[in-house]
Amino acid sequence: MRYVSTRGGVTDLSFCEAVMMGLASDGGLLVPADIPDIRDQLSDFQTLSYTEIAARVMGCFIDDIPSEALETLIEKSYATFGDERVTPVVPVGDMHIMELFHGPTLAFKDVALQFLGNVFEYVLARDGGRLNILGATSGDTGSAAIAGVRGKDNINIFIMFPDGRTSPLQERQMTTVLDDNVQNIAIEGSFDDCQSILKGVFADLEFKDAYQLGAVNSVNWARVLAQVVYYFAAWVQLGSPKAFQVAVPTGNFGNIFAGYIARRMGLPIDKLILATNDNDILHRFFTTGRYERGSVHFSYSPAMDIQVSSNFERYLYYQFDQDTTRVSDVMSDFLSKGSATVNFNTVNFDDAFATGCVTDEETLAKIVETFENTGYLLDPHTAVGVHVAQKYRNSELPLVCMATAHPAKFDDVIKKGLPEVDVTHPSLEALKELPARKSQLPNAQQAVKNFIAEHNSP
Repeated sequence: MRYVSTRGGVTDLSFCEAVMMGLASDGGLLVPADIPDIRDQLSDFQTLSYTEIAARVMGCFIDDIPSEALETLIEKSYATFGDERVTPVVPVGDMHIMELFHGPTLAFKDVALQFLGNVFEYVLARDGGRLNILGATSGDTGSAAIAGVRGKDNINIFIMFPDGRTSPLQERQMTTVLDDNVQNIAIEGSFDDCQSILKGVFADLEFKDAYQLGAVNSVNWARVLAQVVYYFAAWVQLGSPKAFQVAVPTGNFGNIFAGYIARRMGLPIDKLILATNDNDILHRFFTTGRYERGSVHFSYSPAMDIQVSSNFERYLYYQFDQDTTRVSDVMSDFLSKGSATVNFNTVNFDDAFATGCVTDEETLAKIVETFENTGYLLDPHTAVGVHVAQKYRNSELPLVCMATAHPAKFDDVIKKGLPEVDVTHPSLEALKELPARKSQLPNAQQAVKNFIAEHNSP
């Protein structure tokens, strides 16, 4: 399998080369040149464990890591998860919830970032060199990325987050990690500001090469690939139905794009139900064709407080039949004008998605309603997904909603609707007494570059 850029300036990379490059050097995103159709293999999946499914799915996209080594990386990545199913599906009322939060930081990002950290370590040990990881987070990516690489040889990690805009527990999950190779950077601004800095730093190819920069955000293809796996695992745990629906709360379009890849591979997903909060750039696009940046609204579901969805460019690439010129034109308009329009009448867009947006009031009401009716406690992001899912569900098909974080990570929000409910987790409680460390920087690309240069320890 070879990898290319959505903008046409990078071609013929191997999987490991794509992982180490992260963001394509032409400013685009790296994607597989082909998406394999494996529907004729699906009957084999019904008896496989999660790690065996992962080896089969990932093996379709990785041919430069020997199969035995890949299986070892996968086993190592998921050995620390709290459930042997890794991403268990549980019944809740008339639907199912896939719990993606059984990893070390209690968020779905662990599924991808435990794997990515081990791939980085494998490639550096095999090929030599060092890596400075630069990441941006709206909450969960940062702690999961840090958990994936803390203490690893030949790797430093720099995580930017919007100062005061993550939940207190999310911040402490990052800032209480005091390993020498970990640096947390609080940026004066929003997550989109952090993401803009990240893309700007990576666009400076001289700086990127000088400091061996790598990416852990979902711009890195390995992140998406690891997430593709659990859509197949969901189908198996549901009993391998002829068709099913999946609801996904999303901001950066990475989690649901992984479902889109699974669907193109032949997994019988009837609809991908895309759920956003008030930051509804994706909902607006799928209903109007206009991809337009707005002001960031800070919400009860902060990991989705995003107005620029990085992985959306990958989706456009496939919808434009891999026409890199068209992708470049749309992204150029968006970057220069803050908006771009796609005429659905002239583009053969598929019908994979149904979309909706949810207010904070509706989010809180869904948490309360679900708990009172079923005893199951949703975190705010999952509540957004459940709310939209119930609008579009087909009662004749199984429905699974992706639960992206443990509710204890957002206890302050849950207490607003359910003050009598004690929502805790031992690993989070332990953070409250630990010392913390972070560096506060202005919303300026050069300030971040200077910081990386100053803290580029061998």
